[in-house]
Amino acid sequence: MTELDAEDAKLIVLARGAFGRTGSGQGAAVRDLDGRTYAAGAVALTALSLTALQAAVAAAVSSGAEGFEAAAVIGGNPDDPGIAALHEVSAQAAVVFARTDGSVIEEQHE
Repeated sequence: MTELDAEDAKLIVLARGAFGRTGSGQGAAVRDLDGRTYAAGAVALTALSLTALQAAVAAAVSSGAEGFEAAAVIGGNPDDPGIAALHEVSAQAAVVFARTDGSVIEEQHE
């Protein structure tokens, strides 16, 4: 099992919370360059469809985030289009994929 630093472990906790609250099958959290965190679940409306990571990135950017340090995703996969959105803003941002119990599946570092 991969050992995460405290800040990345916090992202996993926030992503798990969003996963549990929304019932969408996904949860994600991002940390901006100022250390602020944003969490979201997937959005599945007729007029709008976002993965949890896309929703978290959108919430952060719309709140003024100018870059990202890292993201955590529960219930997502490595081809999540939210990764492209995250890396459009910050190419170096790390992404951690985890199971619903919080155990790490994979870490991606640019």
